[in-house]
Parts: sequence; C-alpha cells; structure tokens
Amino acid sequence: MTHPSPEYRIAALYRFCRLERFQTLRAPIADHCRRAGLKGTLLLASEGLNGTVAGSDEAVAGFVAFLAAMPEIGALDVKYSASAEMPFHRMKVRLKREIVTLGIAGLDPARDAGTYVEAGDWNALISNPGTVVLDTRNGFEVSLGTFRRAIDPQTSSFREFPAFVERHRSALAGRKIAMFCTGGIRCEKATAYMRSAGFEDVFHLKGGILKYLEDVPEQESLWEGECFVFDERVSVAHGLRVGEAELCRACRHPLIPADRQSPEFQEGVSCRHCMGVRSESDRRRYAERQRQVELATARGKARHIGG
Repeated sequence: MTHPSPEYRIAALYRFCRLERFQTLRAPIADHCRRAGLKGTLLLASEGLNGTVAGSDEAVAGFVAFLAAMPEIGALDVKYSASAEMPFHRMKVRLKREIVTLGIAGLDPARDAGTYVEAGDWNALISNPGTVVLDTRNGFEVSLGTFRRAIDPQTSSFREFPAFVERHRSALAGRKIAMFCTGGIRCEKATAYMRSAGFEDVFHLKGGILKYLEDVPEQESLWEGECFVFDERVSVAHGLRVGEAELCRACRHPLIPADRQSPEFQEGVSCRHCMGVRSESDRRRYAERQRQVELATARGKARHIGG
C-alpha cells in the first residue's frame, strides 16, 4: 500500500530592521524551530533577519507569528511555496555581520531602498526601451533564467555588485533602472546602495522573482527559464512548481537537463562547469563519495522493502 508524500510549506522571509539584540535571539529562535520541527536556515544581524524555513503549515505559520510578535521585527516580507519533500536537511540559525553581504558600511535599506514595483506592474516597466533592467543575482543563478532584456552583471558574489555599478556608471547615469533578485532582499540593499551612490530613478521588483512567478500568468510572463532557489528543490518555475534543474554535487552549480547529457557530466563527480577546474585527485574523491552515497541509498531501499 502506498501513501501520498506529505507536503511541506516553505517560507522565504526577511526583514530589514534595527536588531541590536540579535545575538541574544539566536537561542530562543533555534529552540522554537527545534520544538516545531522546522528545518532551514535563518541569518541574524544587526540590520535584520533573512532566511527560509520549511515544515508543516501549522509550524510555519506559528514561526512567522513568533517572529512578527517581536517588537523590533514586526511585519515580515514572506513568500510561501510548497514541496512534496523536505527541502532542507537541518535547521541552522546563524549570526552574521550582514543578512545579505554587500560589504558597504552605513547603508539602511529600511529607510533608503528604491521604489517598489508590484509584480503586476513589472512588465510595463521593463518593456519600456528607456529602462535599464539589472539582474542583481550571481552568474550561476542567472544561467538558469532571467527576465527578457535583463543585464547580467556576471558576478560570483553580491560583494562584486558595487564594482559592476562603478565600472558602468556613465552608461547608467540618468537612466531609469529596474532591478530584481530572487525574493527581494538583495534588491532592497542594492537599490539603497545605488541611491547612496547618486542614482535617483531606481526601482525594484517587490517580492522578487518568486512573487512574480506566483502572481503573473505564464502566458503574460517576460521571465525566461527557471529561478534558482537555495534549497534541495534547486529551481522553481511559473506557479512556483519545482523546476527541472539539479545540482552538480561536485561544484554545486545548477544544471539544466541538457547539461546532464554532456559527456563531461558524471553523477556526483563532474559537469561542464567544473571539469576543467577540479583536479584528478578531487574527482577521485568525489567518485568515492558518490559510491558511498549510492551504497547508502541502496541499503536504505533494501531496509524499506524488507520492512
């Protein structure tokens, strides 16, 4: 007799706020998550909190209410989705200098972020030929999908974004700039940075790509491809359904189905993105790790069948 897989509720949440006691919040938040059976990652810093958690509907709703009840946090920006399988292996609550690392001191996204644009109004903004559309995500994320006409800054980390802006300052000056990211948090900080750097006509997609894929019908969409997410789902598509991308377990780069057909792809060992980068000793180590994974999986299946 087969049983349907339980569905897990996933909440991607953040809030820029003055969180001066963030160090003391780690233990009670971690304890709440443990007792509720939640898994995921939450980052705490003096500028606020950011993370994604998954669990039952009741557990996730209770956790959001628990955070929102803290006077310095209040209303959170939350985007919900679902998965048939638990997308995280454990629960981690970490203390950081920044909840999204840009490395520019003195920014206050809660006060200085650019103009929000609702998902339903985004197409009109980015379809305007006079609008510069900037993807603030990293290269491996952009490789899976982006908005039509969007500029890829070709960064490997968010810290590199200010340098990209400075290199292209003359081309961006005086232009209307529309920026987007996965869930909205990077754009709040990126637009605050751009305003501090003298750019005035700066806009960003409220709720990020996730909100857009949830709200905008696929037939009206200007999004092309899938959206990378930082959990075991790897990517989502329109309607926030789980996408087709998988991770290379050697380099953690997302792979589309065509990548897995490449002669350079070997499960758990290599892909076209890391074949020329990793050493032969690395690949031998990865191959042994993959062998152990497959053995463990086979043993688990055998125990399940025997049971």
